[in-house]
Amino acid sequence: MTVALRAQEASDTELLHALFSDAATTRYWFVEPYLTRADVQAQFERRRGDGSARRFVISDEGADVGIVELVDISPLHRTCEFQIIVAPGNQGRGYAHTATKLVLDYAFGTLNLHKVYLLVDVDNAGAIHVYTKAGFEAEATLREEFYAEGAYRDVVRMAVFARDWGITGSR
Repeated sequence: MTVALRAQEASDTELLHALFSDAATTRYWFVEPYLTRADVQAQFERRRGDGSARRFVISDEGADVGIVELVDISPLHRTCEFQIIVAPGNQGRGYAHTATKLVLDYAFGTLNLHKVYLLVDVDNAGAIHVYTKAGFEAEATLREEFYAEGAYRDVVRMAVFARDWGITGSR
């Protein structure tokens, strides 16, 4: 396995459309699986040059296996939100853990951020395990934060700090 991150490109429309059209995947992002290819392309164009986000495709020897993003980057507070999707057929192979480590190296080493945080459904045990293994710690439970599948969902806010990460990427 040779996992790498590359910037999302306009040519990634099919990958992004596939990920955001899968109900099982989008359920954990608390969004509807209702985007057309044209919507995905238009969204990409609107985001082009957006300095408050870094959006990557996760690839393994040229095969695209998911996406990872740093969004709402705050230069003042030196914080951002972390988001990741590994395509359903590629889950359970270590891609999420490796991509998380790579993007945290980037967040702390290149962007010089202080804190990276995320929100995760309390029932998403697999994701919580990956995040904990990568160094994230729970900060709070946000009750009834999102509405999905006919019910309000609780989420855990987790975070990792640059001081805990070891910016050299030795982790």
